[in-house]
Amino acid sequence: MPVFFAFASVVLYALFAYDLVRTEYTKLIILYALLFVVFYQLLKRHSGNFKLLVIFSIVLRVVFLLATPNLSQDFYRFIWDGRMILEGFNPYLFTPESFISMGQFPVAQAQELYQGMGTLNASHFTNYPPVKQIIFMIAAIFSGKSILGSVVVFRVFIIAADIGTLYVGKKLLEGLKLPVHNIFWFILNPFIIIELTGNLHFEGIMIFFLLLSLYLLHSGKWKTAAVIFALSVSVKLIPLLFLPLFLQYFLKNNQSIDLVKNGSNSSSTSPLSFTKLIGFYGIIGITNLLLFAPFYSSEFIYNYSKTVGLWFSTFEFNASLYYIAREIGYRLTGYNEIAIIGKYIPLITIFTLLILTFFRKNTTTKQLIVSMLFAVSIYFFISTTIHPWYLATLVILSVFTNYKFPLVWSFVIILSYLAYANSGNTENLWIIAFEYLVVYAVFIWEVFIKKDHREAVFQIKKC
Repeated sequence: MPVFFAFASVVLYALFAYDLVRTEYTKLIILYALLFVVFYQLLKRHSGNFKLLVIFSIVLRVVFLLATPNLSQDFYRFIWDGRMILEGFNPYLFTPESFISMGQFPVAQAQELYQGMGTLNASHFTNYPPVKQIIFMIAAIFSGKSILGSVVVFRVFIIAADIGTLYVGKKLLEGLKLPVHNIFWFILNPFIIIELTGNLHFEGIMIFFLLLSLYLLHSGKWKTAAVIFALSVSVKLIPLLFLPLFLQYFLKNNQSIDLVKNGSNSSSTSPLSFTKLIGFYGIIGITNLLLFAPFYSSEFIYNYSKTVGLWFSTFEFNASLYYIAREIGYRLTGYNEIAIIGKYIPLITIFTLLILTFFRKNTTTKQLIVSMLFAVSIYFFISTTIHPWYLATLVILSVFTNYKFPLVWSFVIILSYLAYANSGNTENLWIIAFEYLVVYAVFIWEVFIKKDHREAVFQIKKC
């Protein structure tokens, strides 16, 4: 059976990597569904064979090594930004279109990169944080004139990060006294392999830093954890959502006692406090300022904030509750009110974070991770744009909880790619409705109906 699973997985992933165009929606759905079937059977039958699953995890990623991503165009912009840095340009101050429209080609293969990334991407300023920019630059150093060469460099970084996540995730699961094979719900998940290794999305690197930070914090090393957390933010901004949730963890955490009982060095596990919380936030802030400093200018601040704001006021893709609000806006005014609706998304997100921070127990690492899971879930539920790879954060957090709705979502999210089945790349709202009907059904059942989960969710802080 292991040989069969290995062979079947390699063949299916090879077909996905080298013989699939994203407009071939029937083939896309069939391959994806088969990969999930093999993935589920593999974990069901061989969850106790940790070394075997580790080998599978690496081999299945290597299958993609020489493949050009076929479901996303973002990697063309990654290459552009990296080569811009090597040419002495600040990538935050120029759009690709500003050069191409004037007949200027500042980097090697500029025209090909411009066409590959598409006019929408090329017309906006980059919003990729500095750690990603460093990796882009490294790819430019090693492969300044080959798109495939740059792709391979990116993929090596992402595979290395996934291996790091596998190692750190196992250590954290052991520390939390959870089954170590849970980490493979992330590592071997076809969604993760395809979206991160296959399509070159850097959530995998962000997740590695985030998980390492949580592990270090669980071990009492809050200063190092703060630096690593800052690196996570400097890959993707999403971990900023979690900062308020650390309040109770630092003020009322009794983890140091547990660590001392287990024979840990008491000097490195001294009780956390409000002073250390301020230090934790301070280290994160200073580290990020230092990372952004080489790119700083007044134009950078304006361009970066403007580009990030587009996700709330302009872009729409695979949304759920927002589409309902948009339809109500159409009925009332006859117009798309995204600019108005988008202003409320940060407010609702902040309100949710305040509830999770002050009215839910977050004094242990397990409780903290559950709150993180709900914070990101609610943010995604109300967002205007949910690209498939965003869900990687939900999937890794679910590994350390009893919740499975992120895994279900990682399966049905493939339906969002059906938008590319037509020339206008327009979404079929009935398909989106079906996707979220499944997700919300599982979410409601796990959170509000299933007894063991309700006990975990509603561990409200006693006043």
